[in-house]
Amino acid sequence: MNPEPTFVIAEAGVNHNGSVGLAKALIDSAVAAGADAVKFQSFVTESLVTNDAERAQYQIANTGNSESQYQMLKRLELSHPQQRELFDYCTSKRIQFLSTPFDDESLKFLVQDLGLETIKVGSGELTNAPFLHQVASTAKHLILSTGMSTENEIRSALGVVAHAFTSKQPPSIEQFERSFDSEAGKRAITSRVTLLHCTTEYPAAPEEINLRAMQTMGERFECRIGFSDHSAGIHLAVAAVALGAKVIEKHLTTSRDLPGPDHRASLEPVEFKRLVADIRELEKALGDSIKKPTASETKNISVARRSLVAARAIKAGEPFTVENIAVKRPGSGRSPFEYWSILGTRSPRDISKNEII
Repeated sequence: MNPEPTFVIAEAGVNHNGSVGLAKALIDSAVAAGADAVKFQSFVTESLVTNDAERAQYQIANTGNSESQYQMLKRLELSHPQQRELFDYCTSKRIQFLSTPFDDESLKFLVQDLGLETIKVGSGELTNAPFLHQVASTAKHLILSTGMSTENEIRSALGVVAHAFTSKQPPSIEQFERSFDSEAGKRAITSRVTLLHCTTEYPAAPEEINLRAMQTMGERFECRIGFSDHSAGIHLAVAAVALGAKVIEKHLTTSRDLPGPDHRASLEPVEFKRLVADIRELEKALGDSIKKPTASETKNISVARRSLVAARAIKAGEPFTVENIAVKRPGSGRSPFEYWSILGTRSPRDISKNEII
């Protein structure tokens, strides 16, 4: 059995600061680190926020309070030609291009123009049922972050997704429930959806990570699970892989000192490379789940284990007793499990002290 390798996503997000050159540097860093994909964000600012929408506290802390969310996002918006350029650059570098769309226009561009088969949906869209339905109606595979959500909200979102995947009935809450409970819906969720556990805070405190919730999602919804990690450092992402994560998403920046909302909660290139290396090492250590001696252990079996030996000299025809049998190394003779079966039987030959029986 060859376990599925962890799919590592370098979340470039908006850490390009609106610069295609910096975005390409992030792609280069992701490639050098050994990531499987690099992910950006696709949005039309006017379709995403109102002019007076507030920013999150972490965004204000990281960028100051001199602009609105609209102004911040407008600076970070990538045009379709710029995204096409980045897509082509990823192709040339042999790394998968992913992006999170935030509106129908961006979704259409990613799927129809760039040909993406997998779409990543951000945590904020988990309750955006119309958009979620549109994504699931368009993409072949979904990676869905679940930050800020309850189990019931995730169930409702998966009902929307299952309906889009499998039903021709008009959308409704009742139809979503039926689709979620149907065998076709369950199969579609299992084969086409990955749920990412996530804590929507930047950085997220360890006591608010709750990695066991990721396992709960996998058991409850019978689909692939992963971890979108907003914590500081790399250790919790590696721990998530040990707990069953098949996808790891982590923010990448060229420098945490750059201005912007997400840089401070991101890994720098050397750290991201260490993350990927640690995940790959852990995958080797996790193995195939079959308990058996390894190749390197086999040569040590006779050295570390014991055999039945003569505790003193034993004459041919003399019965084996608790007084004349001992258990000592090496383990190249009869197993100590045979101890009781030979008691009372007679020795077929003379055996010297400490000789293997």
